[in-house]
Amino acid sequence: MINNQTPEQKARNEIDKKLNDAGWIVQEKSMIDWSASRGIAVKEYLTDVGPADYVLFVDKKPVGIIEAKRDEEGHRLTVVEEQSAEYASSKLKYLNNDPLPFVYESTGELTRFTDFRDPKPRSRPVFSFFPL
Repeated sequence: MINNQTPEQKARNEIDKKLNDAGWIVQEKSMIDWSASRGIAVKEYLTDVGPADYVLFVDKKPVGIIEAKRDEEGHRLTVVEEQSAEYASSKLKYLNNDPLPFVYESTGELTRFTDFRDPKPRSRPVFSFFPL
């Protein structure tokens, strides 16, 4: 790994690795190849409230988002849950989507997950992203 990366770049590298380990293919928004995998994580996907760090697609259907934070923010991940929920309930560019049920906040080291299909959604720590 390159040593002169910002804390944000280091966190995203770790998130990318963990997504790959779980079977997701990470792609740039400008070069999406839907045939690459059933599960694609698109970086910086545009929403009507700004770009989401990652939008997760399964079989070309959006199912969740990941809000990436630098490692130093790990102790405050629950504070960004509102921001994550806003991205998950926003409209994705080019799509007429319903709110996305799966929301993660991650530093690459620490990850929290919320399933908004639960009657009383609440975040909880998880060790990895859901595998495909």
